[in-house]
Amino acid sequence: MAEINFDEILDEYVRFCNESGKIDLNLYEEYSVKRGLRDSDGRGVLTGLTEVSDVVAFRLEEGRRIPIQGELYFQGYEVKKLVEGFRNSLYGFEEATYLLLFGELPTKLQLESFVGVLEDLRQLPESFNRDVIMKAPSNDMMNVLQKCVLTLYSYDANPNDLSIKNVLMQCLKLIAQFPVMAAYGYQAYRHYYMDKSLVIHRPKKGLSTAENILRLLRTDGKYTELEAKVLDVCLVIHAEHGGGNNSTFTTHVLSSTGTDTYSAVAASLGSLKGPRHGGANLKVQQMFDDLKSHVKDWENEDEITEYLQGLLDKKGFDKSGLIYGMGHAVYSESDPRAVILKKYAKKLSEEKGLEEEFALYERVENIAAKLIAQHKKTVKTVSANVDFFSGFVYTMLKLPIEIFTPIFAIARISGWSAHRIEELVNKGKIIRPAYKFVGLHKDYVPIEKRKW
Repeated sequence: MAEINFDEILDEYVRFCNESGKIDLNLYEEYSVKRGLRDSDGRGVLTGLTEVSDVVAFRLEEGRRIPIQGELYFQGYEVKKLVEGFRNSLYGFEEATYLLLFGELPTKLQLESFVGVLEDLRQLPESFNRDVIMKAPSNDMMNVLQKCVLTLYSYDANPNDLSIKNVLMQCLKLIAQFPVMAAYGYQAYRHYYMDKSLVIHRPKKGLSTAENILRLLRTDGKYTELEAKVLDVCLVIHAEHGGGNNSTFTTHVLSSTGTDTYSAVAASLGSLKGPRHGGANLKVQQMFDDLKSHVKDWENEDEITEYLQGLLDKKGFDKSGLIYGMGHAVYSESDPRAVILKKYAKKLSEEKGLEEEFALYERVENIAAKLIAQHKKTVKTVSANVDFFSGFVYTMLKLPIEIFTPIFAIARISGWSAHRIEELVNKGKIIRPAYKFVGLHKDYVPIEKRKW
């Protein structure tokens, strides 16, 4: 029998993909295919209905779409006003989570009870950290979360029970335990990959989710009130963003099949991990690190402009032609999450003595918006999205870069949970989009007559 050369097989397959596997883009227009589930103007195709949240970027006037300052609503409440209402509390994320799950803001007694439930559920199953997280450490915390979520299926006495009461309990456990799994995963990575001392803190009752995250990640477990407040705000604004974003849509797709909660959430985590979705804040941070190595005078707008123009011309950073953190699929005038986060980024930069760096972000934001508009030859406003400032905030909070995207997941599990329950309550059809076949039907050829 002939010896198998896997490299040759792989190379042959790559040639096939490059030569025969590419589909003519003109066919998408010919068959009216909504590529990426987007209309020709970039808007998402309506595939479902939801009451969980609303993303507003325009108003209608005589049939015309007029861009407006972006607005985001959780269960009908504007997030900007929610954050303002939570300003004297470190439990804003818990309150927002209650709102997303139960449809209304809690009373003081209801919030205290809800926080108590999350505190009781936060501890992982006995020996879970040792047997699951520590025995197979990973250098990617999103994969750690996926592995942990799928393994929790085995610890559940009724994992396939789709009754709303059972699914709610499963979701509450995941919401409570995500911060612990991510933090322990990072500590294992730090110990086994970086040869650092292994430091494991137990989650502490009486602390908010944001406080526990900082306590679990830091060796000394210490943090300032402003640090906890800023992280709490980050969790609130990342908790939910409509049913059409990729990871939440994944939640709907998986839930529509009747699969279990752990499989649905693991799939959503896989979606969020992608650099075009939850991993985007890493790209922003890496871009700014590259900018700082090339721009010597942070106050020199000409020098900054030259660097950013190089990005658009595919000559700088990763040569993608993108200025990361600028622009959004829905918002144009402003991303309300970015507006909120920018305000808290400024406060934190003042506490940390990083006002000059915050000013650099502002300059890049303003210059990039003008350059992108010129580059695309459009009058449409391009604004910073939430990822533009989140990486900077996480860096000021001294969060390790490996935990940036997991922070997004720790927040978004609340939104995924609300959407999963909504999908199950409404007993919708299985989500099954169609693909148009554009290849050729062929006659079968016996193996001895085949030629490559």
